[in-house]
Amino acid sequence: MKRYFGRKILIYLLTFFLAVTIDWMIPRFMPGDPVRNMLTRVSVNTNASAIQMMYDYYSHLFGLDMPLWQQYLSFWKSLFMGELGISVYLFPTPVKDVLLRAIPYDAFLLVPSILLSWYAGNKFGAFAARSKWLDNTISPLSYILTATPYMWLGILLAWFFGIVLGIFPIAGAYSFTMRPNLSWNFIGSVFHHWFLPFASLFLVGFGGWAIGMRNMIIYELEADYSHFLGALGAPKKLVRKYAFSNAVLPQITGLALQLGVIVAGALVTEVVFSYPGIGYLLLAAIQNQDYFLIQGCFLFIIIGVLLANFIIDIAYILVDPRTRRGMTGETA
Repeated sequence: MKRYFGRKILIYLLTFFLAVTIDWMIPRFMPGDPVRNMLTRVSVNTNASAIQMMYDYYSHLFGLDMPLWQQYLSFWKSLFMGELGISVYLFPTPVKDVLLRAIPYDAFLLVPSILLSWYAGNKFGAFAARSKWLDNTISPLSYILTATPYMWLGILLAWFFGIVLGIFPIAGAYSFTMRPNLSWNFIGSVFHHWFLPFASLFLVGFGGWAIGMRNMIIYELEADYSHFLGALGAPKKLVRKYAFSNAVLPQITGLALQLGVIVAGALVTEVVFSYPGIGYLLLAAIQNQDYFLIQGCFLFIIIGVLLANFIIDIAYILVDPRTRRGMTGETA
């Protein structure tokens, strides 16, 4: 088992290294110059020599006057020291501080939507596999939901519930008239603004998981072991329990594979609702060619996806005894 985890950790570290290297490269291959973009906000009355002096100063401050290989080594050195640089867009705020303000909103949106859509989708999919009425209801709805882009569903929800009915707000994480505090009014405002972004992520995820579990349950109920248990007189409840236990394993694997898609969906959803998470921040960083903020946003996404995959790997070992036997060299 130690060898298994050692190999897994090595794979994750290699993946992290390659992903972060690509993360560093992407903004530097983008057209434009972040410092020149920053200086466009300087008054037009400023003379050319002063602008050039400011350009040289900020280029040196951000380390952009060094050769690329030195910038790359400096990036890794700063990363190991826990420093992500200074945001060009929100100068002089450090990128770390900007991300720390946005991460709680992302966690509050992503964790419930991922876990609840996975749980509810699997439960309803299992029910639909053995109920003709529910199958005729859930399956068509699930196919529609899973084929719906996150952004388009978010726009529809914002239009109907926010503009037509006026029930929910369509922008921000809390009322613009409030300041963050621990009062019940503020907490209620946070949940009020959170609901529509959450609903758009939950509904799309729910459809995919429901279809997957419904198909897997039908496959498992038609497997030889299910017919054998039925021939032995085993109760249908017991047969369905074994079928669900086997069907949920590919769904756990699917969750690991879909994390990147779900996170990407969350990013565009945050843009639709102007929700101040990493996605909304990333859009502003790209528009302002903020190398360091772009790197920081993608770094958070990389770490989050890898960490979640590692947790799912451990969960798979816990729920599947065959995996544990394979790791220890035991035979059934």
